[in-house]
Amino acid sequence: MKKFLIGILVLGATFSLKAQYGSLNDILTRLEERKGINQNLESVNIDNKKFVFIKDEADHTERDFIVIKGNKATYVEVFDDKATGQTSSNVFSGDIMRNKNNIVSLRADMLENKKVPIPVTKTLLLTRQDNILYLIDINTKARWIDEESISKKQK
Repeated sequence: MKKFLIGILVLGATFSLKAQYGSLNDILTRLEERKGINQNLESVNIDNKKFVFIKDEADHTERDFIVIKGNKATYVEVFDDKATGQTSSNVFSGDIMRNKNNIVSLRADMLENKKVPIPVTKTLLLTRQDNILYLIDINTKARWIDEESISKKQK
């Protein structure tokens, strides 16, 4: 009798694990998407794309843009002072490079057409989650979202 009960228990556990495998697989796939792991995005064209990053601080709001045109890029920083209501901006230009592992490197060495001694550099991971393209800053984990995705959601 004990063997029969243990057999039924093992059989029931096997079926319940098999049923949970699908949901576990979905959870793992979603986590891999968040980390940018195992994504084949070589066919995704990022030419003529604009990526946006917005950071809201206590005293100011910072909006950053990366505009990609071929192997050239423009990096724009816009600061909105909450106390005075004034807006200031910096427009950097430079080049961008993408490798086959979805890593995008930005090097902006011109500030409003004047060479800067220390260029702005960003190392970003191209990833897709829920059919939205992101650039994730490798150093700060900041997420730059594709502007087209924002426009689609507002419509």
